[in-house]
Amino acid sequence: MPTKISRREAIRGAAAFPLLLASHNVVRSQAAAANAGTTPRFHEGVELGVQSWCFNDRPFDEMVAGLVDVGAGSVEMWSGHVEPLRQLRQDREELRAWRLEVDLEKFRQARRTLDANNIHLSAFNISMRSNWTDAEIKRAFEMAQALGADLITSSSNVSTAARIDPFARRYKIRVAFHNHAGIKPDEFATPEDFRMGLDGFSDYLGINLDTGHFTAAGLDPLGFIREYHERIYSLHMKDRTKNNGPKVPFGEGDTPLRQILLLLKQKEWKIPAHVEFAYPADDRTAETRRNFDWMKGVLTTG
Repeated sequence: MPTKISRREAIRGAAAFPLLLASHNVVRSQAAAANAGTTPRFHEGVELGVQSWCFNDRPFDEMVAGLVDVGAGSVEMWSGHVEPLRQLRQDREELRAWRLEVDLEKFRQARRTLDANNIHLSAFNISMRSNWTDAEIKRAFEMAQALGADLITSSSNVSTAARIDPFARRYKIRVAFHNHAGIKPDEFATPEDFRMGLDGFSDYLGINLDTGHFTAAGLDPLGFIREYHERIYSLHMKDRTKNNGPKVPFGEGDTPLRQILLLLKQKEWKIPAHVEFAYPADDRTAETRRNFDWMKGVLTTG
């Protein structure tokens, strides 16, 4: 069982974050030089990237190195790459306190590292849930602001939208709600859930459609994108089979990923599409690259 650390130790560790990154200057400079003059963010007019959850087995600096290795010019950054979730998630109050007390320089430094590697921060992924206090929700927006992010993706509750919208309007940062395959009360899964979470609120609230989960729930992601593209601010590209089937490599499941990519290309809709695979893999970098290159191939060959 992992050793539990105190809130004070976690915050002290966060303060050391810039020093940790400084030890990787050589990696950053080599990556920046390799990427200099390139525009890997767009492929055939479509923004392709990686949800950093793909690298949930490693710390921030190694995640960035993985993005460079894959050749991704855009990232939706999972909060676990800047928050001590593994250490503090067993104690909800300690994690809440960490969020309220951490030095936001940690987040500004993270953005500088992404910039040094020519990686665009498409969104900050942090899940603001119904058990969050208003102070904690406010802090999530301050984190996003420190990162320079104009979009938060969030696995929130439907009922939480009413509390999030005022902060989104105040900070002028959009929030896109993420869906899962399980159809449960107060969780985003179906088109009706999204309607309940968006109707009556500002356009700062939108959708982060997980295409694989939508498919696994027996729904049609392609038709949904056609109908709601103006409120879809981000896509998670994931291949799953129907009837809550498993997550599989791109092109092997029932999710119409090819048709979705070609629709984005044809319509020129500026909706970022990020790889988020979640099946077991011995080499997560190689598997991320495999799926990322699959998307590029679809856009190139049609």
